[in-house]
Amino acid sequence: QVQLIESGGGLVQTGDSLRLSCAASGLRTFGPWAMGWFRQAPGKERAFVAAISWIGGNTYYADSAKGRFIISRDNAKNTVYLQMNSLKPEDTAVYYCAAKPGPVNVGAATYTYWGQGTQVTVSS
Repeated sequence: QVQLIESGGGLVQTGDSLRLSCAASGLRTFGPWAMGWFRQAPGKERAFVAAISWIGGNTYYADSAKGRFIISRDNAKNTVYLQMNSLKPEDTAVYYCAAKPGPVNVGAATYTYWGQGTQVTVSS
């Protein structure tokens, strides 16, 4: 019933930008929902990238994302975005959006709903 659908991934070159979107549907309440982005590279565990709270739009970033990525959301649409700038080959991964009731958290295990992921590949 609840679906999170990511979009916006693709193949880009070092230094390029991408904007990922994640639309949630089927949520039984308007909120509050915290939303976040995680990524998983081959052979690696799923890692936190960024998260944003429902109230106040407080944002949190992994060190690897600070200064380059911007997370934002549209609560009315239950949609979260990830603007990725100055992309590097090490950003190559499948990017997943996630949602959870209540307060924001950076731990993947605390998120209730997950999308299927969108591939981001950054070439040298």
